[in-house]
Amino acid sequence: MTWTTAGDLRLQVLRLWNRGALLAEVAGEPSLFPRRLHLKGPSSTELAERFNEVRGWIADLDREAKHYRLVWRTVNHRILGSNSVPAEVWIDSLEDALGLIGKRREADRFAALVALTGESLPCLRSWLLKRPLQALDLADDWPRLLAIVAWLQQHLRPGIYLRQVDIAGVHSKFIESHRAVLAELFDLALPPGAIDPGANGLAGFCRRYGFRDKPLRLRFRLLDPAMAPFPTGTDQDITVSAETFAGLELPVEKVFITENEINFLAFPSLPRSMVIFGAGYGFEMLAEARWLHDINIYYWGDIDTHGFAILDQLRFHLPAAHSFLMDRKTLLAHQPQWGRESQPEKRQLSRLNTEEAALYGDLRLNRLADQLRLEQERISFGWLKSALEDCS
Repeated sequence: MTWTTAGDLRLQVLRLWNRGALLAEVAGEPSLFPRRLHLKGPSSTELAERFNEVRGWIADLDREAKHYRLVWRTVNHRILGSNSVPAEVWIDSLEDALGLIGKRREADRFAALVALTGESLPCLRSWLLKRPLQALDLADDWPRLLAIVAWLQQHLRPGIYLRQVDIAGVHSKFIESHRAVLAELFDLALPPGAIDPGANGLAGFCRRYGFRDKPLRLRFRLLDPAMAPFPTGTDQDITVSAETFAGLELPVEKVFITENEINFLAFPSLPRSMVIFGAGYGFEMLAEARWLHDINIYYWGDIDTHGFAILDQLRFHLPAAHSFLMDRKTLLAHQPQWGRESQPEKRQLSRLNTEEAALYGDLRLNRLADQLRLEQERISFGWLKSALEDCS
């Protein structure tokens, strides 16, 4: 049977709820009601051929009609005579709609959120209208979220760590776990001058609103024992803040960047050289170290499409960077170590040289093998030492 049931009517109203339309009316937006719902009933032929089913369908609609209004029409049939059949269904009020889908309690709770927000931070009312169901999910936390927004209005760009925010009942972990919604609220409540438009996303949350961020750190090894800053006779594996690294003035001539920690740790000694572990941070940090722009930079990544995409990204910040062990000769010499790249890069890369672009094209178009990759850690140590001799 394809006739509209009482359950179908509830689903129509539930869709309005899921779109936030009913809660918008709770917040004072123009009313949707009275509203006619879609109703499909039996045809004249079906009325005659399935009379008992039609009676059951009518009884079902009439039994559930507490929260909607049926409009009837009279059907005259030469055999069955005159019969009344539902022709229209109307929801006359918001209260009826909420009652039909069992959402009166949630609507009352949302009304309380709207009232609280109107009293303390009316500028956030638009957020409630835009994300009413999310607001309901956050109902228990909403007073604390409002308190955080109000605090930042009074302490623009505070220059402290999130852990130092002192609001009764609010822990820094609460702020950290609600950064996404707080960012939307801050953007509505703060003056434009208090927001850094260049910082976006969760990673840019602190910088965008003037909090101190955990300093980014960079890890490197000095490959020349004569350059060791500590007289310990041990390996010089050093981690410093990005700011400290940018201020260094090391007498190095070559810097190697590798994404693999074992390669980083096993990288052999080399005069006036260093190796940087490239995992976990972007190349913007390296670009801020102006002294790197005047020396030879070598990037050692996987021989696959993503390895060349990362090289292309590095050259956006350090245009003179060289690739290292990312050539066709190295790839073909290690054929037994070939693997498969799960999700290859497909876009064109504009910062590769002729040889790199040719190899990238072969990988991207599967000319050598299907989704081919050679991970950097699978390159033999002897091959690495030989390559270092060539670039010395």
